[in-house]
Amino acid sequence: MSHGDNERKAIRSAAERNYGRAYDLSHRIHANPELAFHEEKAATWLTNELSTSGFTATKGIGGLDTAVIAEAGSGDLIVTICAEYDALPHIGHACGHNIIAASAFLAATSLVDLVDDLGITLRVIGTPAEEGGGGKIILLDQGIFTGTHLAMMLHPAPMEADRMHVQAARHFRVTYQGRDSHAAAAPQLGINALDAMTIAQTSIGLLRQHILADDRIHGIITKGGDAPNIIPSLVEGEFLTRSATLEELAHLAPRVDRCFEAGALATGATCTITDRGPTYSHLVTDEELATIYVEEATQVGRTFQTDQQPLSASTDMGNISLEVATIHPLININSWPAVNHQPEFTEAAKSPEADRAMFEGGMALAMTAMTAALTHSTRERLLAHPCR
Repeated sequence: MSHGDNERKAIRSAAERNYGRAYDLSHRIHANPELAFHEEKAATWLTNELSTSGFTATKGIGGLDTAVIAEAGSGDLIVTICAEYDALPHIGHACGHNIIAASAFLAATSLVDLVDDLGITLRVIGTPAEEGGGGKIILLDQGIFTGTHLAMMLHPAPMEADRMHVQAARHFRVTYQGRDSHAAAAPQLGINALDAMTIAQTSIGLLRQHILADDRIHGIITKGGDAPNIIPSLVEGEFLTRSATLEELAHLAPRVDRCFEAGALATGATCTITDRGPTYSHLVTDEELATIYVEEATQVGRTFQTDQQPLSASTDMGNISLEVATIHPLININSWPAVNHQPEFTEAAKSPEADRAMFEGGMALAMTAMTAALTHSTRERLLAHPCR
């Protein structure tokens, strides 16, 4: 019998026992989409399920009403599994966070009976507002991750990979203030805030020739005026800039800001740029843990594609990875050609393929933690570098 086989059997047995509860949690969250920082139902359900599964669980931590922490065991190696559960406006769980929450629950309940044998303290941290609010970054700054030796979660996608291609990201809001006037009778008395935004967008379009291949600039206008016969005096938008690393983002961001400032300079409007939340980092994958995950996931039935570019996105898990050994694998729910943030992906996130991915992915996370805990060299390396 190979190293860890008894533990793998125990994990699978526990996962099979708890699958129904995980399935129910995934589908309840999917049917009740809640936006960032308002995930009351999802956070309450996760807390209750963990409380009845051998964990001491608390909702409302780190200054966030919908953040959750649950803990079991008292070993020196602290394993943290992250759960996400916020949805997107209008298209619900088009990023599959219901699967993330349910797979975290399944992984944790598959490990809870082994915490003493493995010498681990097992934590589940429910992290609100991944979609732009930076819940994990807030919790990191509040010390909720302190002491963690490895952090993990998985993310649904139209592909299987040991990591996501994660870009650093800045979320920000732009407001132009101009002056109202009658658009026909006295346009010369107005200051057109929408013109300012148009000039900014044109400037950004020209800037794109001079940015790096991994840079991204995109956004929406959330207010463009009040009526076509009134010169728009208040125009607002929400935007993101993304780059491969925090360093490259620091170079891109002020160049984009100058495009917005150009709109104000040309029209006479005033321009206000405010960050909507903390800056998201790129993600540093722990290569040893990623290798272990692939081996364990393959054993439970997952198939990894080697000829596909991993999904590119941004996540506040990147900030966690700068502080502690982290993995953030992708789990295939066979949604292609639907990709994340499309309505078709929302439907795929409650499909039988999504349920299977949740089950197998949850087991793979649990087995990765088990293998890391039982492998002396890995354990010692992780123990030497706890999260600040």
